[in-house]
Amino acid sequence: MAGISLQMIDKSVSSHWWREVVTHFLRVGDPLEIRCWKEEEEEVRQASKYGTPVAENYEVSVKGFVTAEFLEEIRSDEPTDKSLYNKMTKYFTINVERGPLRFCSAHYGTELYIEGATEEDVSFFKRTLAPYEDHFSVSYA
Repeated sequence: MAGISLQMIDKSVSSHWWREVVTHFLRVGDPLEIRCWKEEEEEVRQASKYGTPVAENYEVSVKGFVTAEFLEEIRSDEPTDKSLYNKMTKYFTINVERGPLRFCSAHYGTELYIEGATEEDVSFFKRTLAPYEDHFSVSYA
């Protein structure tokens, strides 16, 4: 099993790569946690369709399961607020676990942390990111 860490270093890259990665790693039925800032009321409302929201300090954690509707939403959503981040998703953090696999999309998808990836997963990731290699800092462990 391998680990993958990615940080976006170019704010101009499209979200196509992120959608491909999410499609590869997330499955209907996977345990899901979506984290939003408390002031992101619309995002919290939207995330609450997929689980139960719990307020924690400055964030709201919504825990549930990946659904087909959730996958469709994050594959098609195109965030327009890009003033601070080139957002790949409107959700600040998306955490998914399936067996040894731990997938984390952080800082609106501008950072990815994947633990428990197979050799096939790493191969897929490298192929998917190849056209964008100058836009990211990626490490494999």
